[in-house]
Amino acid sequence: MTQQLQQILTSVTQQSIHIKQVRPVAGGSINESLHVATDQGNFFVKLNQVELQDMFAAEHEGLLAMAQTSSIRVPQSFAYGVEQTDAYIVMEYIELGSAKSSSATLLGEQLAAMHQHTQAQFGWYRHNTIGSTPQINTLESDWVTFFAEHRLLFQLQLAARHGFSGDLQQQGDRLVNGLKYFFTDYQPQASLLHGDLWSGNYAYDKNAQPVIFDPAVYYGDRETDLAMTELFGGFPADFYAAYNRAWPLDSGYQVRKHLYKLYHVLNHLNLFGGGYLSQAQQLLDRLLSELN
Repeated sequence: MTQQLQQILTSVTQQSIHIKQVRPVAGGSINESLHVATDQGNFFVKLNQVELQDMFAAEHEGLLAMAQTSSIRVPQSFAYGVEQTDAYIVMEYIELGSAKSSSATLLGEQLAAMHQHTQAQFGWYRHNTIGSTPQINTLESDWVTFFAEHRLLFQLQLAARHGFSGDLQQQGDRLVNGLKYFFTDYQPQASLLHGDLWSGNYAYDKNAQPVIFDPAVYYGDRETDLAMTELFGGFPADFYAAYNRAWPLDSGYQVRKHLYKLYHVLNHLNLFGGGYLSQAQQLLDRLLSELN
């Protein structure tokens, strides 16, 4: 392993590197994540199967896209590629620390600033992954079309192939057919999104500054990022207050957030199995009650 990492880092830096220590980094379930200390500095390296090189390519480009907004700190991504039997991505190693009283406020303000980077169409110039699930980012001029076809229907069709049919599919079809109802008085902009912004994908550096990572970038309704923050642990109250001061959310968010949560719960159903079926059906019931 050390020899392989040395070859990777030598290729990336174009310098002779001596590895001092390799330490596993906890937190991810998809990749092997490593803190590599060298005589040329510290690096964060993720490894996976060669077949998943494109996943790292998309992550590299997503980090670059967010970094170019100069709004919020993301890890600098140096390179991705294949070495021997593994695909890899090499990033800066960020020493994490604790939050201070203003940290969550700054996170809300900076995310709102990133969301203000927009483009004309929804989607992205390339596909990527949400977890290890393909995420289709075909450009569309209409958000309802994009979210119906490339988010909900894609996950529902995948769920059917995994054996989750019956009520889930019937309710899902009803929701997709009535999707326009949720957007009668609301026209979202195509904002640059992190795309997978749950509590495990943000932290604070040693100076208590916010850092976001492990993105699934595309341009879409900013409410989707906010909805994801409410799943799987949630964010601090100061974060939401600061975001709303910087760029107030539409009142309809309180209903639409369940629509956007559904995408991620369906993805977890597809990734991890039937333990998420009840949560998906509860969200569907809640959303369909709005159509009655």
